[in-house]
Amino acid sequence: MNSRRPYLLRAMHEWICDSSCTPHIVVDAGAAGVEVPRQYIRDGKIILNVSWTATDKLRMTNDEVSFSGRFGGSVVEVRVPLPAVLAIYARESGQGMIFTEDDAASGANPPGEPPEPPKPGSPSPGKRARLKVVK
Repeated sequence: MNSRRPYLLRAMHEWICDSSCTPHIVVDAGAAGVEVPRQYIRDGKIILNVSWTATDKLRMTNDEVSFSGRFGGSVVEVRVPLPAVLAIYARESGQGMIFTEDDAASGANPPGEPPEPPKPGSPSPGKRARLKVVK
């Protein structure tokens, strides 16, 4: 199976924009392949405004988020591999989604590799996941 993260990211981005809010992503700035203005990194992370009005040529592919943006008056090319995107949220309400390692996992093993054993504490196959309302 393909990673869920790019599909969830695009869906949340669309939902936030359709709600007339400003989408922001939280990025692990130390992850491999991240190209962001280093002077705006705080505690190893950077928050990027990914609204249509704040970006030029915004692309959200299955592999990365890329765009041109203005930082301190200068145009900067930004490139963020999808595994480095930690969350997306609406600036105005704080509503959004935090991504987990499970969202990035493909669920498939390379050819010839045995399946990974279940992690301790993880639900056994066949059991339904339970959702909890968080306000």
